[in-house]
Amino acid sequence: MEIPNIVGAGLIVIGAGMGIGRIGGSAMEAIARQPEAAGKIQTAMLIAAALIEGIGFAALFAA
Repeated sequence: MEIPNIVGAGLIVIGAGMGIGRIGGSAMEAIARQPEAAGKIQTAMLIAAALIEGIGFAALFAA
């Protein structure tokens, strides 16, 4: 593995982690504001997190 590939892989992991963290934080805020919608919010959060993780894996393999 060359140095540029390692840097690219690190940036991909950091970006995916930040994206999933933002989704989780926003979902917790939304659940705190509207507890009765917790199920729908959690479902949407999990789908979005899975999509971000999938894109992160694909980009990681490309790097």
